[in-house]
Amino acid sequence: MDGETQAGAGKRDRAKAYAQRYMKVPLSIRTSDLPKRAASALVMLAVAGGALWAGDVWLKLFIGLVALATYAELVRLVFRATERSAGRVAGLLLGAAYVGFAALFLATMPRFYLYLVIGSVIFTDTFAYFSGRAIGGPKIAPRISPSKTWAGLAGGMVGAALFGWLLLQLVLPASGEWHMEVNAYPWSPIAALAIGAVLACSAQAGDFLESWLKRKAHMKDSSNLIPGHGGVFDRTDGILPVAIAVGFLVPGLS
Repeated sequence: MDGETQAGAGKRDRAKAYAQRYMKVPLSIRTSDLPKRAASALVMLAVAGGALWAGDVWLKLFIGLVALATYAELVRLVFRATERSAGRVAGLLLGAAYVGFAALFLATMPRFYLYLVIGSVIFTDTFAYFSGRAIGGPKIAPRISPSKTWAGLAGGMVGAALFGWLLLQLVLPASGEWHMEVNAYPWSPIAALAIGAVLACSAQAGDFLESWLKRKAHMKDSSNLIPGHGGVFDRTDGILPVAIAVGFLVPGLS
């Protein structure tokens, strides 16, 4: 094959790869896992809601159990990601601090901020899921998380900001008790939107961190515990950094 023929073949290969990368996949296929994911999400919400309703002791116990399960899966990822002792020790220590601080903040923060953390992550994931699959477009970091797009991130930021605004405008005025909890923080509609966007980015950063670990460990999910969602760490990867961000941003929590 001469040089000109090789160049033509190379151009065709590149064009084919480009077309496959940006080819529009039908929305019905891109959301085919939605029923299973939705069913599992309802079960998880019911369990978490039961812990919230049961009271302080049960809520702390629930947070502790989820944190332990998350850390156990993180340990598994770390051991599969590297065989170096130094790398494993560093991963285990950093992971313990990461999960531990998040769990501590979640267990001690007032209910208003707990709902802010959980709701922001749920709205981020939901809006990112639908906007990413409906719009598609360029990937943020295809080598780390091939499914994450800039459109999904933008949708997630809109979702988290919307939740922050709803929490401030609709829920906060109806609860006199929560007014005392948030008096020290300069809440306003603009602040709610800005904080929602920051928390959405934090949630996505946590997702990328876990995706990077899974790639290093050559694992698709942190475990197969939750149908359609993978493991516990796959569900808490966004909550961990958001809890830490709220814990350090809000006066009196850190």
